[in-house]
Amino acid sequence: MTRHRIFTTSFASVYPHYAAKAEKKGRTRAEVDEIICWLTGYGPEQLAARLDDQTDFETFFAEAPRMNPARFLIKGTVCGVRVEEIGDPLMREIRYLDRLIDELAKGKRMEKILRDG
Repeated sequence: MTRHRIFTTSFASVYPHYAAKAEKKGRTRAEVDEIICWLTGYGPEQLAARLDDQTDFETFFAEAPRMNPARFLIKGTVCGVRVEEIGDPLMREIRYLDRLIDELAKGKRMEKILRDG
């Protein structure tokens, strides 16, 4: 997938993959939603509206109410690339979310995932 296609892909088309990854490991869709809301500042109703209106990734992150400042504490790799070293700001935000979903699927406690201690 080219850089342009990733950004113009609807968030709603990828969301079921996030949920399935978590649910396959015994976690819940509610936890996935909590992570997304923590990262972006969307409330549950706003998130549902973004999913319904097929918002693309670029718009989803650009219009996020408040990107969580603690997201810079997210470290590690996604697809062999360290998230903290990704230069493109939008791709870094996408990979932050990928990393958080990976942590959820690996059984990490929500307090740790949400960088609450």
